[in-house]
Amino acid sequence: MSRSRNRHGGGRRREHRARRRSGLGWVAAACAAALAGLGSVALAHTLTGGGRPAVVAAPPSASPVTTAPAEGAAPPEPGDEGARAEVEAADAGAKQTKKKRDADEQASGPSKHTDAQAADYLKRDDDTPAKRVKDVRSVGGYLRIYTDLPDTADNSRDAIELCQRGLRYLIEERGVADPVVFVQAEFGENGNPVLANIIGPDDANCRVSHPEPQD
Repeated sequence: MSRSRNRHGGGRRREHRARRRSGLGWVAAACAAALAGLGSVALAHTLTGGGRPAVVAAPPSASPVTTAPAEGAAPPEPGDEGARAEVEAADAGAKQTKKKRDADEQASGPSKHTDAQAADYLKRDDDTPAKRVKDVRSVGGYLRIYTDLPDTADNSRDAIELCQRGLRYLIEERGVADPVVFVQAEFGENGNPVLANIIGPDDANCRVSHPEPQD
């Protein structure tokens, strides 16, 4: 009987120890969790320099500012603005270069060959002949007066008047002994045809002559 009781009593003691171990394990886990929480608070306290814990707000999401395109206009392609500006600048430069080249070739306006003094002399009277002048050039000792007159205006009043002014300019302002003056039409299929001229000391009427047609 005593052995049976001892065995029965020993079983109760083992069960009681197992329950104590289980209780202690739960307490240890709770303590570990609490210590972990205290460690996080202490770390936050250290990072914020003590005092009240800092509250960090999330940065607001940046919304890009866009400008609505004009009504009826297609929005530009992304990254095309710079390329488009370069193309427009190149086109403008090419047009300006072509305009200058045309003025040189067609004598349709002032150019690098312009005789500014002669041009001022011919235009000093603000009349119809003066307004016809587009460019004046001194080339090879000759004075060439380019106008916007058509090629059918040979020996016209305006052409003759400009020729006589050019003659006076060469004699009075430049002291040329043998003046040569050409008044020329606007640029066309035949270039700038001569409408009036002085081609030597024996020529004084500025009229151009046309050879008689031969049979």
